[in-house]
Amino acid sequence: MGRLTPLQIRNLKEPGRYSDGDGLYLELTGPNKGNWQLRATVNGRRRDIGLGSLALVSLKEARDAAFELRRDIQRGIDPVAERKRRRLEILTFKAAALRVHAEQKASWKNGKHQDQWITTLENYAFPLLGNRLVNDIEGPLIREVLLPIWLTKPETARRVKQRISVILDWAYASGMRPTEAPMRSVNRVLPRQPKKDGHFAAMPYGAVPSFMAHLHARLSVPRLALEFLILTATRSGEVRGAKWNEIDLEAKLWTIPASRMKVGKEHVVPLSNAAIDVLERARQYHAPCSNLLFPGRDVRRPLSDMTLLKILRYADLPYTVHGFRSAFRDWAAEQTSYPGEVAEAALAHTVANKVEAAYRRTNYLEKRREMMADWARFCATVQT
Repeated sequence: MGRLTPLQIRNLKEPGRYSDGDGLYLELTGPNKGNWQLRATVNGRRRDIGLGSLALVSLKEARDAAFELRRDIQRGIDPVAERKRRRLEILTFKAAALRVHAEQKASWKNGKHQDQWITTLENYAFPLLGNRLVNDIEGPLIREVLLPIWLTKPETARRVKQRISVILDWAYASGMRPTEAPMRSVNRVLPRQPKKDGHFAAMPYGAVPSFMAHLHARLSVPRLALEFLILTATRSGEVRGAKWNEIDLEAKLWTIPASRMKVGKEHVVPLSNAAIDVLERARQYHAPCSNLLFPGRDVRRPLSDMTLLKILRYADLPYTVHGFRSAFRDWAAEQTSYPGEVAEAALAHTVANKVEAAYRRTNYLEKRREMMADWARFCATVQT
């Protein structure tokens, strides 16, 4: 039995803490005014847990509530954390996805990735998960989302799975669900995807001169952009986002700012005479309201990645735009005596060896200038 009685409580006048036993206290602030509290040890920490005011909670109700809390603690439940969780607004999967996207997109340099991140979820995850609360989403539902595209669209499916995982982990870290994303169990029940070569389909370097002649057959902004990409061995996004103020025609240099580079580091590209010639032909498409070297239909916006790929598809060629970097690298390795580190510097690849990277102080600019001039001469080779 407890130490307090209803009569004693009515007669209490002095403010203070009055024990009923088993950790239950009445914190009296004045006659018939105060609050009930349970003092207990939760996960090795002493906690004072409020049970309500004396005006609203009777002695019996306080004892019953204290009994239930002590039983929860014995079961391993933290009553304070559980109360916070219940008060917390639990978001739907769609609302959580939009929140995560808004918080993280500023750290993604690639604008295309920013758009695709949420678009893939809209297309494949939101129809089934969008209106469900994040704490209600478990393995079977995730599997149901992924299974229809797991074998037919394997790369897309992997991206959807990774993004679902990020959102559910974010919800767990935010206190909205009791566990992280159950991806380990999901991986076990999905069929094995067929293996494929992870490299971009690259045109053999020996076929590049003929393709360059094909590009010269007609004049258009996309063809000029693709020719410039081949001659500079740069990435599609770097070329499509290139601006006139990045070009130093006198020094024959193109300085790509760190914000547009994959590795987040400024890259200086020596321009061959052939690359300069591309820029001269591109001048006629320059619009005063746009600073882009190769503007899209809306001159204030760059070309899309698909615009360059369509040139290859219309020519019935099975290669990728990114593959021209591989063609350049193969040419440098097989047809020249330039050191590998010079070719890697031309591709703006990071040095894998951290010790070597720490001591490297050069970007091989002059050697790269010679190499890019040789590459341009090779690309202009007359085919017989």
